[in-house]
Amino acid sequence: MALAGPALRRYLLLLAQEHLEFRLPEITSLLSLYGGQFSGEQEIRVNSPFWILNIPSEEMARGLMKRTVCAKSIFELWGHGKSAGELYESLKNYPTDKMLPYLQSDSTYKVHIHTFNKTLTQAQKIKKIDALEFLPFKGKVNLKNPEHVFWILEDYGMNPNDVPEDPIHLYFGRWIADGQRELIESYSVKKRHFIGNTSMDACLSFIMANHGRVKPNDIVYDPFVGTGGLLISSAHFGAYVCGTDIDYNTIHGLGKASRKNQKWRGPDENIRANLRQYGLEKYYLDALVADFSRPVWRKGMLFDAIITDPPYGIREAPRRMGSQKETVKSVERSTENHFFVSSSYHLSDIFFDLLKFGAEYLVMGGRLVYWLPIYRPEYTEEIIPRHPCLKLISNCEQLLSSHTSRRLITMEKVKEFKDQDENSYLLDGQYMPYRGHNSFREKYFSGVTKRIAKEEKDNQK
Repeated sequence: MALAGPALRRYLLLLAQEHLEFRLPEITSLLSLYGGQFSGEQEIRVNSPFWILNIPSEEMARGLMKRTVCAKSIFELWGHGKSAGELYESLKNYPTDKMLPYLQSDSTYKVHIHTFNKTLTQAQKIKKIDALEFLPFKGKVNLKNPEHVFWILEDYGMNPNDVPEDPIHLYFGRWIADGQRELIESYSVKKRHFIGNTSMDACLSFIMANHGRVKPNDIVYDPFVGTGGLLISSAHFGAYVCGTDIDYNTIHGLGKASRKNQKWRGPDENIRANLRQYGLEKYYLDALVADFSRPVWRKGMLFDAIITDPPYGIREAPRRMGSQKETVKSVERSTENHFFVSSSYHLSDIFFDLLKFGAEYLVMGGRLVYWLPIYRPEYTEEIIPRHPCLKLISNCEQLLSSHTSRRLITMEKVKEFKDQDENSYLLDGQYMPYRGHNSFREKYFSGVTKRIAKEEKDNQK
């Protein structure tokens, strides 16, 4: 794929080799956030760590790298080829007037070599750098603090068991900027003040915010907020955040702790404290105890993005407020004498409530980003919930086990919500396939039971 637009410049993107399915939607979403747009004119090798993109400006390239956690670095591409000879020929054809501003005699530079799927000796690296002597470098080499850094990048393929002698692709370019990979470590759940059984991995949390095109001054809502992990990534990008959850204890940081060797939650374990930990408290609006199946928001309350991880019944049971008849049968009390009645909340109902809510309460162009659990043997695209007001943008899979996964679904509001759209999914003849989501928990644990039985049988042999 190539980026469509005037005065395009070629850039090389170096990507991390994790969450492969999530990378293209993240890059596409972020480029569209800055005014760029993909077209199908150029093929991207989706699983490769090297992508060549046509981007209108260096400013847009830098903006992309201030957000992405899937990409490591971006370079202004000066040349590339499938052999050293092709690379050198490509460099000789690169316009000299574009090179010269970075090669002046009063400047400093260094050349760095990066190889994928192969390790080179220092002597081999020096030999490759010396082979570039035909380039008109006039400045001085400075290995510690150079003004300009140039990279030779070599791709030795994807198979670690069959590494070729020579690279299959070679690239040379000027380093522009690095991505935000350090956020994965600095926001790690292991270091977080307040966590729960289902707190979202930091990397995936930032990917979700990027898929949702969250930007400064947006209002972002999580209807199943839990310990607020998804609010943190949105707040980091300058959005004001809020959430709801039916669990009073979680919202108020009460009850049993999720951390090992800790029995009860401390007095300051709550969502606000999590945002305070990262210096983001000013972006925290509030978190409310509420039943998502019965929205508390007044008509016309609009969100720029809804980013959430609904409960699928594995670690946390989906619940909603019960009927008056159920009130007599079952009353649950919290440690603070707040009580509510809960009944089961079918997964199919959760997702249709979520899409209906997004269609009604998102701003036009706003995005809904959520996780959908899947029993893989039964998966088809037809079981992805639809709504006439929402357009499916991306659908990325993360494996949970050999037979289950969850898919990150990103949708965008493209049509104003009307009263007749409220129950439209019941009329389109596609409702029945979605009911399979309701038995996800049973299918998940049946697979676990079978796997344990097989392992025990194998151990007895």
